[in-house]
Amino acid sequence: MRHIIVGTAGHVDHGKTALVKALTGIDTDRLKEEKERGITIELGFASLVLDNGRTVGIIDVPGHERFVKNMVAGAGGIDLVVMVIAADEVVMPQTREHLEICELLDIKKGIVALTKTDLVDDEWRGLAEEDVREFLKGTFLEEASIVPVSALTGEGIADLRKGITTLAENTEYQRHGEFFRLPVDRVFTMKGFGTVVTGTLISGSISVGDIVQVMPDDRTAKIRGIQVHGKSVEKAEVGQRTAINLQGIEKTSIERGEILTQPDVFSPTSRIDVFLRYLNRSGKKLKNRSRVRFHSGTSEIMARIILLGKTEMAPGESCYGQILLDEPTVVMSKDKFVLRSYSPITTIGGGDILDPLATKIKSFDEVAVRDLARLAEGSDDEKTVAILNRAGIEGITPITLALRTGLSLKRQDKIVEDLLSRKEAILIDREERRLLSQKTYNAFIETIRELVTLYHKKFPLKEGISREELKGSVARFVNAKIFSKAMIDLEQQGLLVIDQDSISLAEHRVSLSVDMEDLKESIIRWYRKNSLSPPTTKDVKEAYPGKEKEVANVLEILVNNGTLLKISNDLLYDATAIARLREAYRALLLKEGKTSLQHFKDLTGGLTRKFLIPLMEYYDATKLTIRVGDHRILREGRNDNS
Repeated sequence: MRHIIVGTAGHVDHGKTALVKALTGIDTDRLKEEKERGITIELGFASLVLDNGRTVGIIDVPGHERFVKNMVAGAGGIDLVVMVIAADEVVMPQTREHLEICELLDIKKGIVALTKTDLVDDEWRGLAEEDVREFLKGTFLEEASIVPVSALTGEGIADLRKGITTLAENTEYQRHGEFFRLPVDRVFTMKGFGTVVTGTLISGSISVGDIVQVMPDDRTAKIRGIQVHGKSVEKAEVGQRTAINLQGIEKTSIERGEILTQPDVFSPTSRIDVFLRYLNRSGKKLKNRSRVRFHSGTSEIMARIILLGKTEMAPGESCYGQILLDEPTVVMSKDKFVLRSYSPITTIGGGDILDPLATKIKSFDEVAVRDLARLAEGSDDEKTVAILNRAGIEGITPITLALRTGLSLKRQDKIVEDLLSRKEAILIDREERRLLSQKTYNAFIETIRELVTLYHKKFPLKEGISREELKGSVARFVNAKIFSKAMIDLEQQGLLVIDQDSISLAEHRVSLSVDMEDLKESIIRWYRKNSLSPPTTKDVKEAYPGKEKEVANVLEILVNNGTLLKISNDLLYDATAIARLREAYRALLLKEGKTSLQHFKDLTGGLTRKFLIPLMEYYDATKLTIRVGDHRILREGRNDNS
């Protein structure tokens, strides 16, 4: 069954609370200050049994201009509105402002209660109805029923209940999202129970025993109990006024404006892409980066508005923009919001959230504006592709994709399947089901090729760039699986050659000039002549004054192509000599069983410790030998656990 929330709206002292009491028998003014001042300050809540036996929740909102922010906090959860207009005063400032807020929140249906009819005669009542009808022209209440009522005498109360019943039966289900969200509008403690929060469940459902996150601060709590319309239930569903007893969290650590959510689904955000409507009656132009009050759910957060494609907005205009929040919040695509000016405080506009996890956009970025237009007006497929592209090289999970498109998971999965089959998206991580736009992946591949190309131009004498250096340049913050897939694909396509830790273009060849070739041959001869007692790299560089850089390049080439072996930081050896010594050393070990430093010195023709120690450690490191005390033995065939 669809659950409906009915909300009141209207100017202060037009009889909203008295009307709710006449309908339900419940006085929603619970605060001492409200009783003393005779006005509603905070949100009030009641339940109404309709003529068809169905129970709906009622939110009674304050009408005073000082408490409009409380009204907005309540209005965000309602499905249909009872616009309360007193017959003796008719349309007043908060009548207009409340109606504008309802339109900004996209409330589509309502009924008008013309209250205090006991204070006017029939002629005045007729004039009041005409005035109200004129006021409602061009709004969602233009065709709404106007029901004259008196909370004092009871006149029209039955007709109003009947009208609400008819509206509730025909109200379309407007809420979206499958993931549990409940914006907190009240927090209190009950003796023997602890912390209790109330709110309108705007999406998903929740059951006793479930774990919830308190966002945006990311604390967790367990659901100890649930009440709907004053009765304990095991489960609450979208559209219900709900009181939730939380276990594991203190009253002082949660407040109105925070949101209970399904764990591991939502991410706090401080930058939001929006479609903004600026109200006609705002009076002056809205400047770019204006300070505003952002209302979403039950929260009010200070923010700045970034206009895209223009530097200011005239009253009545609309445009795409970004909201930069002073504090993070939790929202999703298709949510509505209201903007109020910084000072003096009044409602100036609102609109639709297009992407809750936005990134910085330049004010006159035409591509970004076209992107937002697709999110606002495009097909489900176009919205999905737009968000996939926006997700970048990190990709996106199905849940986050649904949060950023506003589509159901079922609908989203069907679109993703089609994109995968058309090769417009790829699946990077099957466990997470992380998706990546094919367009983004292709651009990433091309970036890798360009970086390797630039490396070859900068270091033409090097075989290639190391894997870590390449990853640090192009993919420092990229998912390791994406980088690995890119390497595999580039190698399989024959575009890159990956040789151990060296990555190069397939067509890259190290070519030396005649002078460099001569230098290379000279260095090789030197190392071969002094096979087991070679010069240090410093000695080689000093032997060719003025050519230190060329010598360093040649030595690196010789190491990379295997002509020389790097034994220590400053000692390179002729690879052939090291291989011959290895065989001789192995034969000695097989014969003697073990060797000492002196045995190895005799084998090498009396080398000094400068060369002996690095060579013996090299053979240890390359798994030929293992040190046992002051001796070495063959590693092969040895059980290292023995």
